[in-house]
Amino acid sequence: MATNKWQISGQYMESCTCDYLCPCIYTNPQGAATGDQCTALMAYRIDRGHFGDVALDGLCFAFVIRSGRVMADGNWIFACVVDERADAAQRAALAAIASGEAGGTPSVLRDNLVGDFRGVVFRPIAFSIDALKRAVEITDVLAFAIEGVESRSAKGEPIFIDNTAHPANKRLALARAREMHLHGFGLDADLVGRGNNGHFAPFAWAA
Repeated sequence: MATNKWQISGQYMESCTCDYLCPCIYTNPQGAATGDQCTALMAYRIDRGHFGDVALDGLCFAFVIRSGRVMADGNWIFACVVDERADAAQRAALAAIASGEAGGTPSVLRDNLVGDFRGVVFRPIAFSIDALKRAVEITDVLAFAIEGVESRSAKGEPIFIDNTAHPANKRLALARAREMHLHGFGLDADLVGRGNNGHFAPFAWAA
């Protein structure tokens, strides 16, 4: 049996500038954003992972995406942040994975949807989970905080939407953002108290 060159799994969270619920999720993603464009921030925490012999457990990375009104039309602005705690070998591995150079899901995104790749930077990434509350802060780049929309039929559990075309997981928890900030890669966004869209889920990628 062939061995994957790299494999990572863990937890993902996201917020975007669309109103809740983002039309991309239920239109595969052919629907128009609720504004003139969509800015999406995605953060990933690796619980278990490797790139060849390089262990990646406990490290984080993030994507910054700006699309036009319809995400499926492509021509995205795309950039990556890699955890500053990584050593030299881990930085090289995570930069290759996140940027799409090492294949797998990020490569599919970059090859098919990205028109303007703005590179990879290394920053401290704080990734926190507290029940339905999730938050990420990346120094000098971005921060957002989301909270899962609690199900009335399963106390303490979020509402889920399944069989989506999302790159992190086909089954996503629904969430709303308490705040979202981006000031990096030539992009800016600040939303506070808007209840804009969010999601979280486990993820698992390999190539």
